[in-house]
Parts: sequence; C-alpha cells; structure tokens
Amino acid sequence: MADTGDYIVIKAEENGVNVIGLTRGTDTRFHHSEKLDKNEMMIAQFTEHTSAIKIRGKATIQTAHGEMSSEG
Repeated sequence: MADTGDYIVIKAEENGVNVIGLTRGTDTRFHHSEKLDKNEMMIAQFTEHTSAIKIRGKATIQTAHGEMSSEG
C-alpha cells in the first residue's frame, strides 16, 4: 500500500497537546507520540503505517475536509 498523501495540520491551543499515531493492520497500536506546546504546529501524514491520529488536548486541526477544533 502506498502513501495516501493525506496531510493534516495540528496547531496546539494550549501547552501539552498530545498527538499519537496509530498503526494499520489487524492490531491497532500506538507507534509515535509527540507533545506540542501552545502555538506549536505539526504537519502529519497518513501513510502505509499510520491509519489514525489521536489528538488529546485543545487544538485546531486542518484537513482537506475542513477545519475543526478539539475542546481539550
């Protein structure tokens, strides 16, 4: 399976926002974790290894489908 090319942009609206990458396959597992402080941004991509991204904390998320905010 090739990269899908789907990117998301995550902007932390508070200190300590967690961004967690989850694997593809029969067993979903955590494979990467980052902690962002207020106003830090991260660009993430869905790949053959990453099927989901979990965001914990207050953040603004931009995708090809629009912009949304998590409440923390």
